[in-house]
Amino acid sequence: MPRTRTLHLAAELAPGTGPSASAADPLAASSAGTAAARTVALARLAEAAGLDFLTHDDSFARPGLDALAVLARVAPETRSVGLVPTVTTTHTEPFHVQAAVATLDWVSRGRAGWRIAVSPSGAEARLFGRRPAPPTAALWQEAGEVAEVSRKLWDSWEDDAEIRDVATGRFVDRRKLHHVNFQGATFSVKGPSIVPRPPQGHPVTVVDATRPAARDTAAHHADVALIRASSAEEAAALRAELLQGARAHGRDPGQLRVLLSATVDLDAYEGGPGALAELIAGWHGGGAIDGFHLVPAVPERDLDRFASDTVTRLRDRGLFRTAYEGGTLRDHLGLTRPVSQYATTGAHA
Repeated sequence: MPRTRTLHLAAELAPGTGPSASAADPLAASSAGTAAARTVALARLAEAAGLDFLTHDDSFARPGLDALAVLARVAPETRSVGLVPTVTTTHTEPFHVQAAVATLDWVSRGRAGWRIAVSPSGAEARLFGRRPAPPTAALWQEAGEVAEVSRKLWDSWEDDAEIRDVATGRFVDRRKLHHVNFQGATFSVKGPSIVPRPPQGHPVTVVDATRPAARDTAAHHADVALIRASSAEEAAALRAELLQGARAHGRDPGQLRVLLSATVDLDAYEGGPGALAELIAGWHGGGAIDGFHLVPAVPERDLDRFASDTVTRLRDRGLFRTAYEGGTLRDHLGLTRPVSQYATTGAHA
């Protein structure tokens, strides 16, 4: 029976994330203005191809521009494509993290997400000097708590909390602001947020679930889980594990998208863009994945070939959109906009 599930496509923007990339990072080596122009050009290329979203990797382990800041610069230069920076939840303040992601959602008019990452190395911990690096399992538990409190803080302003009444000078209805009073293992947050509820309600949460330590956090909190697999059977098993985990956490597994993330060199990849289109179509059609996340070995070259050739072949087979049908990243992914968990209690706050 032919599948009618929507195919989702995404790509990574940052150079230096693939094994074939040059040791010299052109983004770090160039001026901020040149880097921004380069990233905007790549984003427009991806948007013209109709990709669901773009990721921008980041880490405390290497120099470079902040991914959130880079995509905030890209946001006004694009109209439709989703923007998903990597945000490290270790050594950072959850309150500030959620406010920054919410701000990106406002700047992009509902196209923001965040890819949660952790910082496990002692060298990175010493950059901050707050604590030694905890075990990886503890870091992912903490990351899950950051995701949870972020949702609560995004909900701490009800959708109609802003009244902007010029006559009375009232900007907000205080009855529709809520303290979240969250207590985690390593932090506590009172709230409410300092940023109104984002356009999407909750910006899209992305988790790389390749490592087993991250899988439960992905199943519990992610809207999109990224996996790596060497066969369709392995990908299908990982997808089934994540969907089962989501169900075990009381979630609707239909609200989780699982994308294969693969580093691709379209200058040396056997069969080139056409073979990649066949792989994506086959794995998606067989139910192994919901989509594909390209990590280009050389972004300018490989993203261009992916957009102009691979995506075109998928469109010709009726597998991928020819135009965006909605305005938000949740629209692109077919995800519902969450109702604020505090909306029904506003009258009693």
